[in-house]
Amino acid sequence: MMSELFFANSWMFWVLAPLFACWVLALILVPWLAHKRRKAAALRFSNIRSLQRLRPSKTLILRRLFQGLRLATVALLMLAMARPQTGRTQTQVRTEGIDIVLAIDTSGSMQALDLDASRKISDRRNRLEVVKTVVDEFVEKRDNDQIGLVVFGAEAFTQCPLTLDHGIVATFMERLEIGMAGDATAIGSALGTAVKRLKDSEAKSKVVILLTDGRSNAGSLSPAKAAEVAATFGIKIYTIGAGTRGEAPFIVDSLFGKQVIYQNVEIDEDTLQGIALETGGKYFRAEDEKALAAIYEEIDQLEKTEITMSSYMEYNEQFRWFVIPALALLLLEVVLLGTRFRKLP
Repeated sequence: MMSELFFANSWMFWVLAPLFACWVLALILVPWLAHKRRKAAALRFSNIRSLQRLRPSKTLILRRLFQGLRLATVALLMLAMARPQTGRTQTQVRTEGIDIVLAIDTSGSMQALDLDASRKISDRRNRLEVVKTVVDEFVEKRDNDQIGLVVFGAEAFTQCPLTLDHGIVATFMERLEIGMAGDATAIGSALGTAVKRLKDSEAKSKVVILLTDGRSNAGSLSPAKAAEVAATFGIKIYTIGAGTRGEAPFIVDSLFGKQVIYQNVEIDEDTLQGIALETGGKYFRAEDEKALAAIYEEIDQLEKTEITMSSYMEYNEQFRWFVIPALALLLLEVVLLGTRFRKLP
């Protein structure tokens, strides 16, 4: 809520200000031009010392102040005609937040160096490091949403519960490590854990964004069953397959130090597409960091938080604070010119 002074008829300044400026200019130029055109006196004095000792009458000096009073009076009336107002603007904001659970694969295959292919092999980041960078940027944009984090490998667990404190989410994201949940891939368990976090949510929209680079080979809950359960709770699932097609480079330790080897890592795209289709979501494939960033950007656009804003204006007319002083100055001028400063014929 804020209070401010504004002019309802501010366009009046464009009309009256030039006229006022011309009037002020005339008051200055007319006496000056009259003085320039004044003719030489017909009567000459041999000595004007006596005349030089004469001082102007105080009454004549004070009479010149009336021009200033008239200028101030007109200026105040101009401001009054522009309708000065003070008002308070009250804005009410209502948000319909979205609850989002980020399910991220930390299995051993996330060590692959294919999402960072623009760099030379020795400088590349693994898949998990690239994912952490992109997801951090996504989280920063979701100011009004609760966000949680589920980590999965051979097992699945909640790394961070739903929260509006995105700084906490970023902290837990930074702590993600490859193999922290095992080296296998339990997609069904990951979805089941995410559904538990969202099923009792009162948010208008509930979303899971699952990222994996393999196929489900662990856990007691199948991905299809987990998707069916999610659909019954109105939870939408976006699935992302991260990794190049074919072989991907890995750095491994050997007797001769670190070496680069290439392994074929397959993504079960059919399962991921089925999960998205069952819940009304969408499947994406990311083969590099740029594509991954574009995917999260698209999801950000698809899942917009609804914000409703209502503005109210309450205002009071303030022209009297300009009219009253103007009338007072005008009355003062009339009284003084009719009494003490009256000009005789």
